[in-house]
Amino acid sequence: MTDPQLPPPPGAVPPLPPATSVPQEPASGAVPPPAYPSAPPAPLATYPPAGGYGQPAPPAAPPGAYQVPVGGYAAPSGTYTAPDAAPKPSGFLGLLALGLSILAAVVMPIIGGVSAFEVGRRIPQGFSGSTGNLGFLSPARDQVLWTELSFWAGTVLGIAAIVLGIIAIRRKQGRGAGIAALIVAVLGAIIFFVAVFTAFAVGGAAGYATFTT
Repeated sequence: MTDPQLPPPPGAVPPLPPATSVPQEPASGAVPPPAYPSAPPAPLATYPPAGGYGQPAPPAAPPGAYQVPVGGYAAPSGTYTAPDAAPKPSGFLGLLALGLSILAAVVMPIIGGVSAFEVGRRIPQGFSGSTGNLGFLSPARDQVLWTELSFWAGTVLGIAAIVLGIIAIRRKQGRGAGIAALIVAVLGAIIFFVAVFTAFAVGGAAGYATFTT
């Protein structure tokens, strides 16, 4: 044996290289399998940008951000809607004006009519028997005072009802009651004078009938 680390002696045959695999040819008459060409890669689909052609695309939302659909959310039909939170104006002002107008057009004419009836009954000759002074009213002095007080009270109440009625209409605080208060207050003056003069005439007729019998 020779040392593998020493060079081979002269005349020795060098070792053969390791055998490599040689491709085998197909046998005679055998048909080789056909070679299929590889399919070309499919083209990538292209889409128009989000903002359309010729418009810059909107900035992309950061990862994890909440995405809102384009155009916002449509309100579903037939769902419950919250009522208006604005408070409804109070109609107290219109009702107050209506109450004052009723006092001026109903209560004051009744008081004035009753007092005028007593004046006519106590002074049957009426104003025809006056001598230029007011001394002829002395038999019905209290009744005349009540008639005068009812007139001035009705005037003040009627003016207050008109003013409050206008304010109620402008502020929409009892608009219907405010309109009614204006109408009743204007008619109250006519009702008062008709009631007083009618009661005075009836009382004068009753007093004259009693005086002549």
